[in-house]
Amino acid sequence: MKRIPRFLVVSSFALAILAAASLGFAQETDAEGCKDHPLFTRMKNYYITNCGKNFDAVEFTIADGKTQTVEGDKTVIDYNLKEGAQAPSGLQIIRNYETAVKSLGGVTLYQDANAGAATFKLVKNNREIWVSIATYNGTTGIQLIILEKGEMVQEITADAMYNALNKDGFMALYINFDTGKSEIKPESMPIIDQIAALLKAHADLKISIEGHTDNVGTSASNKTLSEQRAKSVMNAVVQKGIAAGQLSAVGWGQDKPIADNRSEDGRAKNRRVEIVKK
Repeated sequence: MKRIPRFLVVSSFALAILAAASLGFAQETDAEGCKDHPLFTRMKNYYITNCGKNFDAVEFTIADGKTQTVEGDKTVIDYNLKEGAQAPSGLQIIRNYETAVKSLGGVTLYQDANAGAATFKLVKNNREIWVSIATYNGTTGIQLIILEKGEMVQEITADAMYNALNKDGFMALYINFDTGKSEIKPESMPIIDQIAALLKAHADLKISIEGHTDNVGTSASNKTLSEQRAKSVMNAVVQKGIAAGQLSAVGWGQDKPIADNRSEDGRAKNRRVEIVKK
């Protein structure tokens, strides 16, 4: 029987070990495109398995049985413990993030050491930042959620508005106002500029600016608020040099929802201003 040379057997075994080691290493490196958030460094022996960013509403626990929903720019990072590393306790994880938050002037709103969960809040660069940590699979997994509170900034052009008016007869715009107020926030002024550009480009076009709210508050107060907001938008457009005869304003309050008011996401969609072709 032909014998396999000893060096070949050893080399094959060594290659198998190297392949296994390489596979293990590859599995314990950060997911492609993922990195730590600038506010926090990771705990020792953890690597990132998943990450994502978007504008969203997050329900944060602020006390036992009590939550608060906050909207803004959300970052999610999932960490996993490297194989063979000793897992920290839930309290150790909480204290690690709590120390970082306190160093930034923040506070702890909620913590459960047994569950390895906590909620923190801080203010940086005039933005309110909410942070939650939650452990899973014991404490071998950590999910970090960081939400910078704010309202979605809608980017839209006059051409897109014109096309929507011709196709559907209306377009929903998400113009930001302070809660219960009708002053337009600075970040929404580009939308006002585009409405003005639309009407300048099409001098024969007439539109109705129509305000809508969610169902928080009374029907009467919401109708009044929606009308005030619609008029605020109309006046802002007129100030851009548009003839007042091209616009009118009306407030519908909570009477015409386009989404489910039982969820924060649905309520956010219902808080809108529509431009309607006349």
